Amino acid sequence: MISRFFVLAAALNLSTAVLAQSSNTGHSAHQPASAAVVAPVSKPTTEGEVRRVDKVQGKVTLRHGRIENLDMAPMTMVFTVTDSALLEKLNPGDKIRFSAEKRNGVLTVTIIELSP
Repeated sequence: MISRFFVLAAALNLSTAVLAQSSNTGHSAHQPASAAVVAPVSKPTTEGEVRRVDKVQGKVTLRHGRIENLDMAPMTMVFTVTDSALLEKLNPGDKIRFSAEKRNGVLTVTIIELSP
């Protein structure tokens, strides 16, 4: 009986502390503090060279360095792109920086920038 009392008292203390903290941060108890956090913008992370551009299929063949977020070794391979407009100014031989991720099981380039 006494142990139930202590558990109940501890739970009450914890909920009071949470409510007090949410009041101090300006967030209501129903709105998590993380709601105000903005996700960082993706940046190109890998160097590469354009080997082939297929605007019709929305694909690009890249010779690339290590892609850290995909744990992928340097190689030459075909990627799809999120938007075929990314391919408009690309030509074989262009040096680029790009970001890629796996979307629905398909390796996809999300950002491409020509290197200076």
